Amino acid sequence: MNQELLQRFQSVPAVADAAAGQVTFWINPNRVSGGEKQITAVTPAMIEDARARLDRFASYIAKVFPETRENNGLIESPLAAIPGMRDFLNEEYDASIEGSLFLKKDSDLPIAGSIKARGGIYEVLKHAETLAMQAGMLSRTDDYAILAEPRFQEFFRQYTVQVGSTGNLGMSIGIMSAKLGFRVIVHMSADAKQWKKDLLRSHGVEVREYTADYCAAVEEGRKNSDADPMSYFVDDENSADLFLGYSVAGKRLAAQLKAQNVPVDADHPLFVYLPCGIGGAPGGVAYGLKVEFGDAVHCFFTEPTQACCMLLGMATGLHDGVSVQDFGISGKTEADGLAVGRPSAFVGRVVSPLVSGIATIQDATLYDLMRGLLRTEDTFIEPSSCAAFATLLQPDVMAQYLKDNGLENKAASITHIAWATGGRMVPAATREAYLKMGL
Repeated sequence: MNQELLQRFQSVPAVADAAAGQVTFWINPNRVSGGEKQITAVTPAMIEDARARLDRFASYIAKVFPETRENNGLIESPLAAIPGMRDFLNEEYDASIEGSLFLKKDSDLPIAGSIKARGGIYEVLKHAETLAMQAGMLSRTDDYAILAEPRFQEFFRQYTVQVGSTGNLGMSIGIMSAKLGFRVIVHMSADAKQWKKDLLRSHGVEVREYTADYCAAVEEGRKNSDADPMSYFVDDENSADLFLGYSVAGKRLAAQLKAQNVPVDADHPLFVYLPCGIGGAPGGVAYGLKVEFGDAVHCFFTEPTQACCMLLGMATGLHDGVSVQDFGISGKTEADGLAVGRPSAFVGRVVSPLVSGIATIQDATLYDLMRGLLRTEDTFIEPSSCAAFATLLQPDVMAQYLKDNGLENKAASITHIAWATGGRMVPAATREAYLKMGL
């Protein structure tokens, strides 16, 4: 614990509450109208480049992952209305939700079964494309289905891909890299679930386990990769490519909302709730949404009380200069995908002008919400994913946010989207254990 930091930020209510282990809701005072236009580290043109790259790879994806053929190689998830869950939240938690509630089911994304299938798979594909083009084996006018040929697997076998992970990013990086032919090393923190390690090993991925936390696993992975000139490190703490892979979700969600006749404009605001670990996935998605919808969308991050690194980083303005341990917070949570003690060096600074706020939630509540969603909607998602509902459990702060933004008379017109970040690949035995937790 850093007593100097504690004293310095004791006057910031959200920081003081977080340090005390309390559930809190920080409203971002740095958000501005058109905040996405202030961002220069990434641009809308870069999102379009990422989207085009994923389109080029679609024929390859459809060829090697049969579950994507129905969608022509597009790695995308459904958007489902969950009125039963809205009623459950209103009745059990006095959530006061007047508008409609949807679940963005990245829990069901093909290949890796989590939101990490967006950014993680994208960065691996971009790296593979770069190597193959530099070797004169691939051009943009080719049908990328040729990447399934043995000659490409033999080529990629010369190279190694490495990543540090609590689980879901490792799965997306590992499964995709191994399919292409790369040697893969995933450095797993102590928080990673055993079934995720077992699944990676079944794909031929080398898993290295650490007794330390996520940040230590990332650091070891980075050092290990830097020592090998044939190795590429997917840096979850700093990667713009991961961020852009996630950002593609903005335009895709816009198409899904249009298909379901859901308007998004000044009179019909969109509120999106994104579980946050180190920040790459929610940051990228939030940026993509703001580029698409501008001020009509309001993006909130959600974190466990014991791993609220992004809240502390953004509320103090110190970003990756602080960790949860600096404030006497353990960093240990059952929400393994969110078990991160220090926020991204890249994301917090980038999204500072566009994120509306950050809410925290207790682990025990995650399990109650998981059971509630299963009972009301026959839908299972990981405990980590259930953090997406955290903001809705603090209606008093949300009411103040609506009032401060002139939206108090539009509450019934708001479309709420909870972003489910993982769940499809959880083994049946683990699901059963989750459903008994916290009872």
